[in-house]
Amino acid sequence: MTLENWLSNGWLSAHRSSPQEIRDLLALADRDLKDCLAQGLSADWKFSIAYNALLQAATAGLAAAGYRAGRDSHHYRVLQSLEFTAGLDETVLRQLDAFRKKRNLTGYERVGAVSDGEVREIIQASQMVRQQVDVWIRRNHPELL
Repeated sequence: MTLENWLSNGWLSAHRSSPQEIRDLLALADRDLKDCLAQGLSADWKFSIAYNALLQAATAGLAAAGYRAGRDSHHYRVLQSLEFTAGLDETVLRQLDAFRKKRNLTGYERVGAVSDGEVREIIQASQMVRQQVDVWIRRNHPELL
């Protein structure tokens, strides 16, 4: 499977990105990576902020590749696209999908569902994804940075 297959399946649309868009998406990720470390926030909220950093970094990679995820399964597609952009393996993609499901639970259904350990895990994963996306864009689309 490739991003072109995803486009054919209607899961993505073609998108022409710009340096400004990529800068803005990566700046959102950086802001959220900083903000999720703030003292006094609940574990649920820290997790949600770190998840947003992860999503924005992944969105930057997908945009740089020339695509935008459709509405259906938007977060899932954006995160799974990291296989093709940042080169993440299946183990990491499964972890990111577990974070997506946990974020849905804590964001819409239940308070106190996130542990401090899970917060540490998502922050580390989000930092790694942010770095990997940056490396991938610099290597494959330097004109966008």
